[in-house]
Amino acid sequence: MPFTEYFVADDDQAALAALGSSGPASVGLPTVEAKNLDPVVVIGTLESLLTGVPYDEVTADPRQGHAVSDPEASPEEHVIAITDRLRGALAAAGDAELGEVGARWGRTEELDGFDPEFLTAFLVDLAALARRDGQLYCWWAL
Repeated sequence: MPFTEYFVADDDQAALAALGSSGPASVGLPTVEAKNLDPVVVIGTLESLLTGVPYDEVTADPRQGHAVSDPEASPEEHVIAITDRLRGALAAAGDAELGEVGARWGRTEELDGFDPEFLTAFLVDLAALARRDGQLYCWWAL
């Protein structure tokens, strides 16, 4: 089961500091833990729901699900970019909107079985992280 931790860093180079450690929190980067919320399909679906942009357009963004780290150099852990569009939408969203999106997100096939309250709490925490200076990333490790 992969471990995912969402975090904020100044840029791609700073985000790579999470590799080879115990994750971004261990190197002092602000984080939100989220076991099993993958940064590609699940976060792409979130972006589509929150922004109203069709999923196919979301996945066409070159940063969506983009591995900032070299997958061959570190096959058991990766740093994945989160799009600026999603970061901006999260930062602008209020708690009511996050609750509504969280409920819809929890009804998607990929999140079947997830607790809707957990998903909404994650979104509130992720939105708070998105309001900080920097870019959003996900540290993914086996």
